Amino acid sequence: MEKKGGKFVLALDQGTTSTRAILFDERGGIAASAQREFRQIYPQPGWVEHNPADILGSVYGVIGEAVASGGIDPADIEAMGITNQRETVVVWDSETREPLCNAIVWQCRRTAQDCRALCAEGKNEAIYRKTGLRPDAYFSATKLRWILEHVPAARAAAEKGRLRAGTVDTYLLYCLSGGRIFATDCTNASRTMLYDIHRRDWDDELLSLFSLRREMLPAVFPSGHMFGTTSREILGREIPICGVAGDQQAALYGQRCTRRGGAKCTFGTGCFLLCNTGRESVASRHGLLTTLAADEEGKPVYALEGSVFTGGAAVQWLRDEMRLIRTASESEQAALAVPDSGGVYVVPAFVGLGAPYWDSDARGTICGITRGTSREHIVRATLESVAYQCYDVLKAMTADTGLRFARLAVDGGASANNFLMQFLADITGAEIVRPRVVETTALGVAMLAAKTHGGRTAVMSAQPDYAERIFVPQIGADARDKLLEGWHTAVSRARWQGHGFGQAETPTPPWGT
Repeated sequence: MEKKGGKFVLALDQGTTSTRAILFDERGGIAASAQREFRQIYPQPGWVEHNPADILGSVYGVIGEAVASGGIDPADIEAMGITNQRETVVVWDSETREPLCNAIVWQCRRTAQDCRALCAEGKNEAIYRKTGLRPDAYFSATKLRWILEHVPAARAAAEKGRLRAGTVDTYLLYCLSGGRIFATDCTNASRTMLYDIHRRDWDDELLSLFSLRREMLPAVFPSGHMFGTTSREILGREIPICGVAGDQQAALYGQRCTRRGGAKCTFGTGCFLLCNTGRESVASRHGLLTTLAADEEGKPVYALEGSVFTGGAAVQWLRDEMRLIRTASESEQAALAVPDSGGVYVVPAFVGLGAPYWDSDARGTICGITRGTSREHIVRATLESVAYQCYDVLKAMTADTGLRFARLAVDGGASANNFLMQFLADITGAEIVRPRVVETTALGVAMLAAKTHGGRTAVMSAQPDYAERIFVPQIGADARDKLLEGWHTAVSRARWQGHGFGQAETPTPPWGT
């Protein structure tokens, strides 16, 4: 194959179910890509693990495949960026470089009871004040403590000072550099429940609370930083690693939401909404998280985040469990086959409700079924539920910041669904902007790496026209309010079902009535 000319940035996007390598050219276009899925391990109900060897094998595989399939000369790769599934933790022995157990994935709920105990002990506010996070099994700290308490090899390595722990980016930096880099960036550190986002340092009181030592954890740098280089063995030359960011912060950067008020939603297994709050750290009163955003200048940039646990997973449920559709794309056709949902509301609280409710006991519910309810109504209501959940998070963001979000950038798999994007515009009253390059997570970390490196690819972030389509609201306020009233009633039923008869039946959104 003839070699392609120009300069490139290699973006490694290590996700929850697959790993992608994407080579971007100087204009931010995709020159080559490769993707590989890897195993999901479910040892018990509610537990989710990954084998670090599976992750690493997929990483090496997609890097080589992308470079080869694109006809890219490694000498033309100026820099590399890494973006990753957040909160997932890996531990390994610094002497052998071998993982000591499976990675515990962000979705895993094994430490939920530990988090309830932290709240019962009154630790909730202190943890939030320092980290911007609420005690939840979602985050890394309780996972690490669980490993030390239940994995003898990890405990032994810790006692010898050989235990190394980190999120997936840290593990990949370590392995790709041949053990020379033990580091992370501020966005990943801010998701561990161990990092003071105001002082921008690991917090000794939190480390003590979770029985962890500072030397177990990596050095923390800005997202745009010269972390080091890959080993020569990977591509025949050392590639500078100049950007690292958690997947959602990378997408925020890739969507050009670099100023206060910029907001985006990534549709994956869940939905992740972030809004840039600038240099100001906003304390949420409505169930959102305060976190650090990616910034190549090394100065603190903050964001509010709302995580919807079940987004694209609701469409997978329609396909795999309910068998109402054969492919995810078929959901759009089914939804458009009926004029509305026929009064049906689906609350996909399969693993509880995330922001702004944070109700792990809520359960999935279908409301409003009649004899006339069809397959198409249920499919449409399921797609609509994704938009409703996004509305709840945006409403909470407005209540916390006073900002009105007239535009919302979108990316991820479900953003390709035109029905869902139009309904999202209708229910939020915002313009929904879908980019030409939907791989904004990878693009964001590539832009960070390129700007930090400063070579010919540094201009990729300057491309002005990145929107592929803009969806404009098409319904009035009265119709919107009626739909939302039905949704919040359905949510109250889902929460009532999870908690029992003690739960109020009237809809009470977290931002008030």
